[in-house]
Amino acid sequence: MSDQNTQHEAGDVAVADGKNTLTITDNRTGRSYEVEITDETIRAMDLRQIKVNEDDFGLMAYDPAFTNTASCRSSITYIDGEAGILQHRGIPIEQLCEKSTFLEVAFLLIYGELPTKAQLERWVHDITHHTFVHENIKVFVEGFRYDAHPMGMLLATVGALSTFYPGAKNIDDPEERYMAAVRLIAKMPTLAAFAYRHNRGLPYVYPDNDLSYTENFLSMMFKMTELKYEPDPRLARALDVLFILHADHEQNCSTNAVRAVGSSQVDPYSAVAAGVAALYGPLHGGANEAVLRMLRRIEKVENVPDFLERVKNREERLMGFGHRVYKNYDPRARIIRKHVDEVLDATQPNPLLDIATELEKRALDDEYFTSRKLYPNVDFYSGLIYEALGIPTEMFTVIFAIPRTAGWIAQWLEMVEDPEQKIARPRQIYTGLRDVDYTPIEEREGPEKIRNDFIRRPVRSRRGA
Repeated sequence: MSDQNTQHEAGDVAVADGKNTLTITDNRTGRSYEVEITDETIRAMDLRQIKVNEDDFGLMAYDPAFTNTASCRSSITYIDGEAGILQHRGIPIEQLCEKSTFLEVAFLLIYGELPTKAQLERWVHDITHHTFVHENIKVFVEGFRYDAHPMGMLLATVGALSTFYPGAKNIDDPEERYMAAVRLIAKMPTLAAFAYRHNRGLPYVYPDNDLSYTENFLSMMFKMTELKYEPDPRLARALDVLFILHADHEQNCSTNAVRAVGSSQVDPYSAVAAGVAALYGPLHGGANEAVLRMLRRIEKVENVPDFLERVKNREERLMGFGHRVYKNYDPRARIIRKHVDEVLDATQPNPLLDIATELEKRALDDEYFTSRKLYPNVDFYSGLIYEALGIPTEMFTVIFAIPRTAGWIAQWLEMVEDPEQKIARPRQIYTGLRDVDYTPIEEREGPEKIRNDFIRRPVRSRRGA
C-alpha cells in the first residue's frame, strides 16, 4: 500500500488528489485502487470496489468489537487517550466540573452549547417538574421480587415509560423529542430510587421540587421519618461532579447500543433502555464494584505490598487501574480524587480509603505499573464515594445510568439528525456448512452425552423460575 497517486489500469477507480488518498494493490489481480482519506479514515464501502471479478461481493472489513471502526461522526465528546483529555462540545471536563452543574452539562451535551440564563431556568424548571412517574409504575416495581437486582428493575421501568408516552414514537417532532429528553433525565433518578427502596423494603419517597437534582435524588434514596430531608451540600456537590464525569464518554458499549437500537427509528425510551441493558453487563458498568471487592480482599494497609506482588505474578488483578481509551492518567480520576476527602469528612470514616491511598501511592511508584500505563481511572474512587454515601454496591451501576442518560439522549438525537445514518446492519463472515440435506429425525445421530445431559436437566433451569 502507498498514499501516492499512481497510474491505473482501465476499470480502476481514480481520485484527483493523491495527497489525501490511499492506494491499495490487490495482489490477486494486480489491480490498484485509490480510496479517499477523510479525518484519518477510509470508508469501508470503498473496499467493495475491490473484486476478483464482477460477480464478487467485494471486500469487507472484519473488526470484532469495533476496535478500529468509526460508526459515526460526532461533535459531542472528544477524547485523546494518549494525552488524557476529555472535552464535551470542546469544553474541558475540568472546567465543567469546577464551574458547571450536571443539568447545565446535560443541556450542553444535548443541544450543543451552554444555555443562556433563560434557557437554563426553563430547562431546570421542566426537569424538576417532570420527576414524578405515573402511579402505575409503582405497581410495576412492586411486582418484582424483594431481592431483584436494581439494575434489572431500572431496565424494565425505563422500557415501560414508552407505553406511557406513545407520542414519543414521532421522533421527527421537535417538541416530542424535547419532552422525551426532559422526562428521561427527570424520571431516571426517581426510577433508580424506587428500585433501591423496593430492594430495601422501604416505602417510596416522592420527589421534592424544592431540592436540586442531586439533592432530590438523595432525598428519594434516604429520607425516612423527617418532614424535610436536608442533604449535606458537600455530598450533593460531590454527586453532581460524579454525574458530570459520567455524563458521556463517546462511543462505548451502551452508547453504541442506544445508537444501534435507535437506528430502527424506535422511540427514545426504548433506545435508552437498550443502553441500560448494555450498562448492566459487568464489563461495562460494574468496574467500581470490582474495585471495592478488591480493597476488601486486601483487608488492611499492611497487605498492600503483598497484593501488588501477587498482581505482578498474575495471581490477582489490579482493578480500577488502566483504561481502554486513556493510556495515561484518567482525567476524571484526578477530578474525583479531590472530592473523596470532602465526602468522607461528611460521612463515617472508611478504612478502605486508607487502603486505596496506599495502593495508589505504591503502584504509581512502581515501574512495573507505570511502564504499562496503569494509572487510576474514575472507577477507582467513585465506588468509595458511593459507599461513603451509604449506597450498596448493587446500586452503583444504577447510579451510573442516571447521568449517562444525558449522553445517550445527545447521541440518539445526533444519530436521528444525521442524514448518513441508516438502520444498523453489520455484515458477517459465514463459517458454517452449506448445501446440507435435511436428515429425518429417526436417522439422526449425535453425541449421546450431550443429549442425555440436556434431557436430565431440570425443566425449571431451562424455562426459568
